[in-house]
Amino acid sequence: MSIADALLDPTGEREAVEKPRLARPTSLDGLTVGVLDISKVRGDVFVEHLATLLEGRGITVKRYRKPTVARTAPKEIEKAIVEEVDVVVEGLAD
Repeated sequence: MSIADALLDPTGEREAVEKPRLARPTSLDGLTVGVLDISKVRGDVFVEHLATLLEGRGITVKRYRKPTVARTAPKEIEKAIVEEVDVVVEGLAD
């Protein structure tokens, strides 16, 4: 077996499905904003600061946190976000 036969290409075999972006709201007034901490180092600092700023403007905020950065959000968290908020901000930081 040659080395070319032993190496695998790690990229996906299918093309990504393109989805149109949803229209952004013109205002956050009356909406519930979700903030998602993906569990990266210091991401919680960003998410909490953002949540505090939004709440200071009278915006309702719901906080979510992934258990680990290494995996996608559990279905329970995804479901809660879909059902409970109008807009979501995902916080990343290193």
